[in-house]
Amino acid sequence: MTAPTLYKVLGPHAESINGGGAQWRKPHGKRPGTWMAAVRTPRCCTRGYHLVEPWSLAEWLRPDCTIWVAEGGGDRHTDGSGKTAFERARLLRRVYISDQDLRLFACDCAEHVLANFSRLRPDDKRPADAIAAARAFARGEIDAERLAAARSAAWEAAWEAAWSAWSAR
Repeated sequence: MTAPTLYKVLGPHAESINGGGAQWRKPHGKRPGTWMAAVRTPRCCTRGYHLVEPWSLAEWLRPDCTIWVAEGGGDRHTDGSGKTAFERARLLRRVYISDQDLRLFACDCAEHVLANFSRLRPDDKRPADAIAAARAFARGEIDAERLAAARSAAWEAAWEAAWSAWSAR
């Protein structure tokens, strides 16, 4: 079995944005970045160089982030959440994703969980409409004002569903 590709989400200048404040060393040409200094006894959320699997990558994205394919080495600790803390790590190459790609990816993710909402409220189309609006915005078919209106309606639907579920306890 092949090890999964691992990723590191960093700021625009390869600085840590999810804790630690480390300045990562970028790859040069086809050469990977140099290994970061070793950290003893890595533990998720405590110490070590945290890399994530593809399925949990979206959780770590931030505005103006950069995404890198990375590798870890030495001791490691995995907590089952899709991230692993390594004793050492290095960047292999940058992944370039456009704003449109990220928006469409977010729509794909939202569609995967839309059925959960639809089971509770089969006649409420606001979340599905918001996903459609986000796709249309990504393709340049609607403006930011129409996207904001659809987003607002979806949030209202989500709060109504949450309040209804809480009240039914």
